[in-house]
Amino acid sequence: MNRILITGASGGLGAALARQYAAPARTILLWGRDRVRLESVAATCRAAGAVAEIRSLDLTDIAAAVAAIEADDAAGEIDLAVFAAGLGDIRAPGAAVEDAGQVARIGIVNFVAPAALASALAARMAVRGQGRIVLVGSAAAFHALPFASGYAGSKAGLARFADALRIGARAHGVSVTLVSPGFIDTAAAQATPGPKPFSLSPAQAATRIAAAAARGHAHVVMPWPFAALRGFDRLLPRALRDRLLRALTPPGH
Repeated sequence: MNRILITGASGGLGAALARQYAAPARTILLWGRDRVRLESVAATCRAAGAVAEIRSLDLTDIAAAVAAIEADDAAGEIDLAVFAAGLGDIRAPGAAVEDAGQVARIGIVNFVAPAALASALAARMAVRGQGRIVLVGSAAAFHALPFASGYAGSKAGLARFADALRIGARAHGVSVTLVSPGFIDTAAAQATPGPKPFSLSPAQAATRIAAAAARGHAHVVMPWPFAALRGFDRLLPRALRDRLLRALTPPGH
Protein backbone atom coordinates (compact mmCIF):
# COMPACT_ATOMS: atom_id res chain seq x y z
CA MET A 1 0.00 0.00 0.00
CA ASN A 2 1.83 3.04 -1.22
CA ARG A 3 -1.00 5.42 -2.09
CA ILE A 4 -3.90 5.87 0.34
CA LEU A 5 -6.95 8.12 0.10
CA ILE A 6 -8.82 9.26 3.20
CA THR A 7 -12.00 11.32 2.98
CA GLY A 8 -13.15 13.32 5.98
CA ALA A 9 -9.51 13.90 6.87
CA SER A 10 -10.23 17.27 8.47
CA GLY A 11 -12.47 15.54 11.05
CA GLY A 12 -11.45 13.66 14.16
CA LEU A 13 -11.66 10.12 12.79
CA GLY A 14 -10.19 11.03 9.39
CA ALA A 15 -7.23 12.75 11.02
CA ALA A 16 -6.64 9.71 13.23
CA LEU A 17 -6.73 7.45 10.17
CA ALA A 18 -4.18 9.68 8.45
CA ARG A 19 -1.86 9.36 11.44
CA GLN A 20 -2.47 5.60 11.51
CA TYR A 21 -1.36 5.16 7.91
CA ALA A 22 1.37 7.81 7.66
CA ALA A 23 4.76 6.18 7.11
CA PRO A 24 7.82 6.53 4.90
CA ALA A 25 7.32 5.58 1.23
CA ARG A 26 3.57 6.23 1.48
CA THR A 27 1.50 8.96 -0.11
CA ILE A 28 -1.57 10.00 1.85
CA LEU A 29 -4.30 11.83 -0.07
CA LEU A 30 -6.26 13.91 2.42
CA TRP A 31 -9.75 15.07 1.47
CA GLY A 32 -11.87 17.36 3.63
CA ARG A 33 -13.77 20.63 3.81
CA ASP A 34 -11.51 22.54 6.23
CA ARG A 35 -8.27 23.44 4.42
CA VAL A 36 -6.58 24.78 7.56
CA ARG A 37 -7.17 21.54 9.43
CA LEU A 38 -6.11 19.53 6.39
CA GLU A 39 -2.81 21.40 6.34
CA SER A 40 -2.30 20.53 10.01
CA VAL A 41 -3.03 16.84 9.41
CA ALA A 42 -0.75 16.87 6.36
CA ALA A 43 2.09 18.30 8.46
CA THR A 44 1.68 15.44 10.94
CA CYS A 45 1.81 12.89 8.11
CA ARG A 46 4.92 14.50 6.65
CA ALA A 47 6.59 14.42 10.06
CA ALA A 48 6.03 10.64 10.04
CA GLY A 49 7.87 10.42 6.71
CA ALA A 50 4.87 10.23 4.37
CA VAL A 51 4.08 12.37 1.35
CA ALA A 52 0.80 14.18 2.02
CA GLU A 53 -1.45 15.84 -0.54
CA ILE A 54 -4.62 17.73 0.35
CA ARG A 55 -7.83 18.41 -1.51
CA SER A 56 -10.48 20.71 -0.08
CA LEU A 57 -13.91 19.95 -1.50
CA ASP A 58 -17.60 19.61 -0.66
CA LEU A 59 -18.90 16.08 -1.16
CA THR A 60 -22.40 17.37 -1.89
CA ASP A 61 -21.06 18.23 -5.35
CA ILE A 62 -21.08 14.62 -6.52
CA ALA A 63 -19.89 15.27 -10.07
CA ALA A 64 -16.88 17.27 -8.86
CA ALA A 65 -16.04 14.64 -6.24
CA VAL A 66 -16.13 11.80 -8.78
CA ALA A 67 -13.98 13.81 -11.18
CA ALA A 68 -11.52 14.44 -8.34
CA ILE A 69 -11.16 10.79 -7.39
CA GLU A 70 -10.63 9.81 -11.01
CA ALA A 71 -7.98 12.52 -11.35
CA ASP A 72 -6.20 11.43 -8.15
CA ASP A 73 -6.20 7.80 -9.28
CA ALA A 74 -4.97 8.75 -12.74
CA ALA A 75 -2.07 10.68 -11.15
CA GLY A 76 -1.05 7.56 -9.25
CA GLU A 77 -2.94 4.35 -8.59
CA ILE A 78 -4.79 4.44 -5.26
CA ASP A 79 -4.15 1.19 -3.37
CA LEU A 80 -6.52 1.85 -0.46
CA ALA A 81 -9.39 4.29 -0.03
CA VAL A 82 -11.05 4.89 3.34
CA PHE A 83 -14.31 6.78 2.96
CA ALA A 84 -14.66 8.24 6.44
CA ALA A 85 -16.46 11.53 5.73
CA GLY A 86 -19.90 11.78 7.26
CA LEU A 87 -22.54 13.98 8.86
CA GLY A 88 -24.37 13.23 12.08
CA ASP A 89 -27.39 15.09 13.37
CA ILE A 90 -30.62 14.53 15.22
CA ARG A 91 -34.12 15.93 15.21
CA ALA A 92 -34.37 19.53 16.39
CA PRO A 93 -35.69 20.04 19.94
CA GLY A 94 -39.48 20.15 19.92
CA ALA A 95 -39.81 19.08 16.27
CA ALA A 96 -42.08 16.19 15.32
CA VAL A 97 -39.70 14.97 12.60
CA GLU A 98 -36.34 15.92 11.14
CA ASP A 99 -36.02 18.87 8.79
CA ALA A 100 -36.26 17.81 5.13
CA GLY A 101 -33.17 19.76 4.14
CA GLN A 102 -31.16 18.16 6.93
CA VAL A 103 -32.25 14.68 5.83
CA ALA A 104 -31.22 15.47 2.24
CA ARG A 105 -27.74 16.71 3.26
CA ILE A 106 -27.13 13.73 5.51
CA GLY A 107 -28.26 11.35 2.79
CA ILE A 108 -25.93 12.87 0.21
CA VAL A 109 -22.82 12.99 2.42
CA ASN A 110 -23.33 9.68 4.23
CA PHE A 111 -24.67 7.55 1.40
CA VAL A 112 -24.79 9.03 -2.09
CA ALA A 113 -21.28 10.54 -2.11
CA PRO A 114 -19.33 7.59 -0.66
CA ALA A 115 -21.30 5.13 -2.80
CA ALA A 116 -20.61 7.08 -5.98
CA LEU A 117 -16.94 7.55 -5.12
CA ALA A 118 -16.48 3.91 -4.17
CA SER A 119 -18.11 2.84 -7.44
CA ALA A 120 -15.90 5.12 -9.50
CA LEU A 121 -12.74 3.92 -7.79
CA ALA A 122 -13.76 0.24 -7.74
CA ALA A 123 -14.24 0.37 -11.51
CA ARG A 124 -10.68 1.59 -11.96
CA MET A 125 -9.30 -0.90 -9.42
CA ALA A 126 -11.11 -3.75 -11.18
CA VAL A 127 -9.32 -2.96 -14.43
CA ARG A 128 -5.95 -3.46 -12.72
CA GLY A 129 -7.21 -6.43 -10.66
CA GLN A 130 -6.45 -5.13 -7.18
CA GLY A 131 -7.34 -2.54 -4.57
CA ARG A 132 -8.99 -2.06 -1.19
CA ILE A 133 -11.98 0.07 -0.29
CA VAL A 134 -13.21 0.79 3.24
CA LEU A 135 -16.59 2.37 3.87
CA VAL A 136 -17.14 3.77 7.36
CA GLY A 137 -20.76 3.28 8.31
CA SER A 138 -22.30 3.23 11.77
CA ALA A 139 -23.84 0.84 14.26
CA ALA A 140 -26.87 3.16 13.99
CA ALA A 141 -27.55 1.59 10.58
CA PHE A 142 -29.09 -1.42 12.33
CA HIS A 143 -31.49 0.47 14.59
CA ALA A 144 -34.54 2.58 13.69
CA LEU A 145 -33.59 5.64 15.74
CA PRO A 146 -36.68 7.90 15.79
CA PHE A 147 -34.65 11.00 16.68
CA ALA A 148 -32.03 10.41 13.97
CA SER A 149 -33.94 8.81 11.12
CA GLY A 150 -31.89 10.59 8.45
CA TYR A 151 -28.59 9.45 9.95
CA ALA A 152 -29.69 5.87 10.64
CA GLY A 153 -31.31 5.60 7.22
CA SER A 154 -28.29 6.93 5.34
CA LYS A 155 -25.96 4.52 7.11
CA ALA A 156 -28.36 1.63 6.49
CA GLY A 157 -28.26 2.43 2.78
CA LEU A 158 -24.47 2.54 2.87
CA ALA A 159 -24.34 -0.84 4.62
CA ARG A 160 -26.44 -2.53 1.94
CA PHE A 161 -24.46 -0.83 -0.83
CA ALA A 162 -21.13 -1.92 0.70
CA ASP A 163 -22.26 -5.53 0.86
CA ALA A 164 -23.44 -5.48 -2.75
CA LEU A 165 -20.26 -3.79 -3.99
CA ARG A 166 -18.14 -6.28 -2.07
CA ILE A 167 -19.87 -9.23 -3.73
CA GLY A 168 -19.59 -7.74 -7.21
CA ALA A 169 -16.02 -6.44 -6.94
CA ARG A 170 -14.46 -9.48 -5.27
CA ALA A 171 -14.18 -11.41 -8.54
CA HIS A 172 -12.09 -8.54 -9.91
CA GLY A 173 -9.55 -8.52 -7.07
CA VAL A 174 -11.10 -5.58 -5.20
CA SER A 175 -11.67 -5.92 -1.45
CA VAL A 176 -14.53 -3.97 0.16
CA THR A 177 -14.83 -3.64 3.92
CA LEU A 178 -17.69 -2.05 5.84
CA VAL A 179 -16.89 -0.80 9.33
CA SER A 180 -19.82 0.03 11.61
CA PRO A 181 -18.55 1.79 14.73
CA GLY A 182 -20.55 2.84 17.73
CA PHE A 183 -19.70 6.13 19.38
CA ILE A 184 -16.37 7.78 18.58
CA ASP A 185 -15.24 10.63 20.82
CA THR A 186 -14.87 13.37 18.21
CA ALA A 187 -15.80 17.04 18.45
CA ALA A 188 -18.85 16.39 16.26
CA ALA A 189 -20.03 13.59 18.53
CA GLN A 190 -19.54 15.71 21.63
CA ALA A 191 -21.85 18.35 20.14
CA THR A 192 -24.70 15.82 19.93
CA PRO A 193 -26.69 15.43 23.18
CA GLY A 194 -27.30 12.13 24.91
CA PRO A 195 -25.22 9.37 26.53
CA LYS A 196 -22.46 7.71 24.50
CA PRO A 197 -21.67 4.33 26.06
CA PHE A 198 -18.63 2.30 25.02
CA SER A 199 -17.17 5.32 23.23
CA LEU A 200 -13.89 4.80 21.35
CA SER A 201 -11.19 7.41 20.93
CA PRO A 202 -10.46 8.35 17.30
CA ALA A 203 -7.08 6.62 17.59
CA GLN A 204 -8.68 3.39 18.85
CA ALA A 205 -11.22 3.45 16.06
CA ALA A 206 -8.54 4.13 13.44
CA THR A 207 -6.44 1.19 14.65
CA ARG A 208 -9.41 -1.16 14.44
CA ILE A 209 -10.46 0.11 11.03
CA ALA A 210 -6.94 -0.39 9.66
CA ALA A 211 -6.84 -3.92 11.09
CA ALA A 212 -10.19 -4.80 9.51
CA ALA A 213 -9.04 -3.48 6.15
CA ALA A 214 -5.72 -5.34 6.31
CA ARG A 215 -7.50 -8.61 7.05
CA GLY A 216 -10.02 -8.06 4.28
CA HIS A 217 -13.02 -8.45 6.58
CA ALA A 218 -16.39 -8.00 4.92
CA HIS A 219 -17.96 -6.25 7.92
CA VAL A 220 -16.87 -5.28 11.40
CA VAL A 221 -19.13 -3.81 14.10
CA MET A 222 -17.17 -2.21 16.92
CA PRO A 223 -16.82 -2.26 19.84
CA TRP A 224 -18.32 -5.68 20.54
CA PRO A 225 -21.33 -4.51 22.64
CA PHE A 226 -22.78 -2.89 19.51
CA ALA A 227 -22.55 -6.20 17.64
CA ALA A 228 -24.49 -7.77 20.51
CA LEU A 229 -27.07 -4.96 20.39
CA ARG A 230 -27.57 -5.58 16.69
CA GLY A 231 -28.52 -9.18 17.39
CA PHE A 232 -30.69 -8.15 20.34
CA ASP A 233 -32.60 -5.67 18.18
CA ARG A 234 -33.40 -8.42 15.68
CA LEU A 235 -34.83 -10.71 18.36
CA LEU A 236 -37.09 -8.22 20.11
CA PRO A 237 -40.81 -8.13 19.32
CA ARG A 238 -41.55 -4.99 17.29
CA ALA A 239 -43.73 -3.35 19.96
CA LEU A 240 -41.07 -3.77 22.65
CA ARG A 241 -38.30 -2.65 20.30
CA ASP A 242 -40.27 0.48 19.40
CA ARG A 243 -40.75 1.39 23.07
CA LEU A 244 -37.06 0.94 23.81
CA LEU A 245 -35.99 3.06 20.83
CA ARG A 246 -38.40 5.84 21.82
CA ALA A 247 -36.93 5.73 25.33
CA LEU A 248 -33.46 6.47 23.90
CA THR A 249 -34.59 9.83 22.51
CA PRO A 250 -32.64 12.66 24.20
CA PRO A 251 -34.81 14.88 26.45
CA GLY A 252 -36.57 17.63 24.52
CA HIS A 253 -36.17 15.87 21.16
